[in-house]
Amino acid sequence: MSLATQLLLFADVVNQGSFSKAATLHEMDNSSLSKKIKKLETELGVQLLNRSTRSFSLTSAGEDILKQTTKLSDVLNDIQLIANSYQSQPKGILRITSPIYFGQNYLQPIIARFIEQYPNIQIVHSLDDRKSDIISEQFDIAFRLGKLTESNLIAKKIADTHFILIASNDFIERHGLPTTPQQLSELPAIVYSNVDLTIDQLRIKNAHTNERFCHYKMQTKYKVSDVKTMINAAKDGIGYALIDLSNLEGSLEQQGLVQLLPNMIISRVDTAIYAIYPHRKHTMLVKEFIQAVQDHIGTPPRWKMYLPHQQSL
Repeated sequence: MSLATQLLLFADVVNQGSFSKAATLHEMDNSSLSKKIKKLETELGVQLLNRSTRSFSLTSAGEDILKQTTKLSDVLNDIQLIANSYQSQPKGILRITSPIYFGQNYLQPIIARFIEQYPNIQIVHSLDDRKSDIISEQFDIAFRLGKLTESNLIAKKIADTHFILIASNDFIERHGLPTTPQQLSELPAIVYSNVDLTIDQLRIKNAHTNERFCHYKMQTKYKVSDVKTMINAAKDGIGYALIDLSNLEGSLEQQGLVQLLPNMIISRVDTAIYAIYPHRKHTMLVKEFIQAVQDHIGTPPRWKMYLPHQQSL
């Protein structure tokens, strides 16, 4: 194993925060990884890590060598990017992470076509509604629905978000049709919640007046971390739900749902659907995949047809 490879393994141990996570990343066992780091320390003639039973810390030498290793990693990435720019078509491994629903409904058809179109590629797709650390987990692209918070990453907007309130006909028959946000806030709600995010408040204003947005607390009846389950729960009449149009598989009418407060604008404060990646000089493979996603979703996005009267939003 070359010195460069050993140093990159050392950097991954530090960036991952544990030997076990770094070992999983490289598909090896902890003992093998530990031996490689000890071998690196022997070859360099310095101790890089202070180890205890459950944790480790960097030595002074380890801190200095980690800084240089980070520069080495950047140089190697740039070399790979240069090489990729001379390729006639994409090849290599593409690591993607995305929200579950978005990945299943929008990315999977693209991945199938991509693999058929480019036989020399391999795709690893992690579906998780929690935000992954794309640097430490070494993803090439992360698709996110929300607000940008990571200034050290490059982002391309795929589409704007369009949030709506939905409920079943049975729900309306039992509770009545709310005509104001105040009436709605008194009804049982299905709330989206995961480790990173809970959406249990509405920020609403009338689309035809100059009034400001007002905040309303949702009366949580059912809290769930999966968008598709939320929509099914709304169909079952458990409560009303706040969803983005991209979460729909067809028109509301086809799914036995109705839109609540259609004359109101629901804001999630500068949210959108983004493709995020760690390097400005992204590979041909990353560039082609993001463009394929953009083309598949379209401009305006394909889900806007589910609510024709909102085309102007």
